[in-house]
Amino acid sequence: MIDVVMPQMGESIVEGTLTKWLKKAGEHVERDEPLFEISTDKVDTEIPAPAAGVLKEVLVEEGKTVAISTVVGRIEEGAGNGASATSVPALTLGATTPEAAPAPAAAKPAPPAPPPAAVQEPFVAEPRKEPVASSAGPYPIPVAEPQQPVATDGPLSPLVRKMAREYNIDLRQVKGTGAGGRISKQDLETYMSAQGAKTMAQATTPAAAAQPSAPAPAAPPPMPRAQAPQARVEPMSIMRSKIAEHMLASKRTSAHVTTVHKTDLTKVAKLRDRHKAEFQQRYGYSLTYLPFVIAATVEAIHEYPILNASIEGSNIIYHNEINIGIAVALENGLIVPVIRNADEKNVLGLQRSIVDLATRARSRQLKADEVQGGTFSITNFGSFGSVFATPIINQPQVAILGVGAVEKQPVVIDDAIAIRSVAYLALTFDHRLIDGALADQFTGKVKSILENWSREIL
Repeated sequence: MIDVVMPQMGESIVEGTLTKWLKKAGEHVERDEPLFEISTDKVDTEIPAPAAGVLKEVLVEEGKTVAISTVVGRIEEGAGNGASATSVPALTLGATTPEAAPAPAAAKPAPPAPPPAAVQEPFVAEPRKEPVASSAGPYPIPVAEPQQPVATDGPLSPLVRKMAREYNIDLRQVKGTGAGGRISKQDLETYMSAQGAKTMAQATTPAAAAQPSAPAPAAPPPMPRAQAPQARVEPMSIMRSKIAEHMLASKRTSAHVTTVHKTDLTKVAKLRDRHKAEFQQRYGYSLTYLPFVIAATVEAIHEYPILNASIEGSNIIYHNEINIGIAVALENGLIVPVIRNADEKNVLGLQRSIVDLATRARSRQLKADEVQGGTFSITNFGSFGSVFATPIINQPQVAILGVGAVEKQPVVIDDAIAIRSVAYLALTFDHRLIDGALADQFTGKVKSILENWSREIL
């Protein structure tokens, strides 16, 4: 028997949710054939079978979250080669063939279920209505003991009946202005305002002043409001809830500060325009701005290695490798696959890695080691038209660089106005380790490399 275990899909991942079995117990599976799907905060992906054989046991049900390295199923190697799901009884070990199996005893009919008891509606107490004042003054009639409204000629709307009942209004005293003398909500409001004004006038007469003061009458409750439309409620996905947890953890862990540098990408834009058609024809994918930014970033990291570090307690860990995480937007979340040893790749190699990782991330084909080990992250929110943003650090890293949209803008150069291709670079850094001056020096270095780009790409 070969154990099938829950893999670790990142260095900070301690558990995963088995969302779907792609094979049933008793079915034959080939080595590296997708066996089940898992979901973590970093990746939703398919897990391949570790060996060829028959899936004999399913130990973890769909939707259950278990720790990494937990055995979720077992495969019997070489058993039932090419067999279908019907050739091996599901979840049965050592069972006889269907012909040899004894016939099951006839099940007794279940007794009829008792008739359902009448469901009593729960009593919900109405909230106490607070008094309000109308534009003409408080309404003087107490509402402690509401009475039923007196019937009038013509139909009454449910709202009018409710208002009359709540405000204890004698509808015979209200003049209806609707069709056929029908009383409307506006008629009730006009009547209430008039009554309030009348009461205020009486309160100012000498006779009223001579009388002993009485407690102020309770004002009418607020007007009934239309019921808000019902909302659709659904639980967060596993990936979304884990992303939420890690974003909050990052904000609690790091002292986030963002610095933004306006960068002239005209030279890069011209080089890209000159080669993008040939690039597309030769390699089958587009040439974007992102590989240029990554190349400039890894060069700047060599000069400022603390941007490639991490914090562990009171220690600073300087990483020897430069592994760049690139944020990839998915339909239901975000994932950050890693380009390992990014400083050893040229623009062509970086573009190839970006396309490969992004494609497999969206088709849920990433491997466990491709979403861990990052030392610095880059997010290209400019691909969605954003000028700049303030990204959140991907823990345990200490910085992340955001790239805004590349736009043509009028720029003053030597007291003359010129049209240039401009983008904003937004560096969010952990102020526990990196000071503002150092962050600006690093971002300025990335900017300088991009603005003075002279390397060929083909």
